[in-house]
Amino acid sequence: MEWFQYLSFGDSGWGDELLAGLGVTLSLAVVTLPLGLFLGFVVAAASVSGRAVLRTSALIFTTVIRGLPELLTLFIIYHGAGLLINSTVKWLNPDAGFVELSPFVAGVIALGLVFAGYAAEVLRGAWQSLDKGQCEAAQAVGMTRFDTFRLIELPQMLRLALPGLGNLWINLLKDTALVSVIALNDLMRMTNIAVGATKKPFVFFVTVCLVYWFICIVCEWCIAKMERRANRGVRISSS
Repeated sequence: MEWFQYLSFGDSGWGDELLAGLGVTLSLAVVTLPLGLFLGFVVAAASVSGRAVLRTSALIFTTVIRGLPELLTLFIIYHGAGLLINSTVKWLNPDAGFVELSPFVAGVIALGLVFAGYAAEVLRGAWQSLDKGQCEAAQAVGMTRFDTFRLIELPQMLRLALPGLGNLWINLLKDTALVSVIALNDLMRMTNIAVGATKKPFVFFVTVCLVYWFICIVCEWCIAKMERRANRGVRISSS
């Protein structure tokens, strides 16, 4: 079939290019996830802090990040951060050449900030839903604040936040398609190149739809397994 001819590997098809683009897409998502989670934890901790300046800073961060379109955030990081880097380099060394920000790095930073903005709210809600009596009991038996968080609060937070974080991971996988606009050779960009060369948009766009759909289905299955494992031994009220 003509369909398989276009998707075949080797010189006669675009399978190699699409597979390489898929690798870039998955790498971008996997590298972004820990950055976004770390920033999300930091912002969530600031939002429940007893210091007003930290709570205000966290509120400003989440409001700004969630209020901006993801594509605009990507453009700001890619062009704005690049301009800042070159301005700093020129200030330190006037004879230095132009420094170009890697599209992959820009994508990780931008998508990491977006993920953190939403993850912080998920984690904050999970944090505030914990039973405060458990922390008071831990302090009463002499546990440090760090041990209380590590052994008591964190496991329960992750269990409560897992459904929301799982949804954010699925959104992150799909948002990686945005980096194609800054010339990163991800799956979406390679698809656009193939469409431009072959004039067969239906073949390639339907194929990529199926690829994204399959990846999301697999991730949803894994997340469901993780949720069942995290809820072992937890009595869930039917009311």
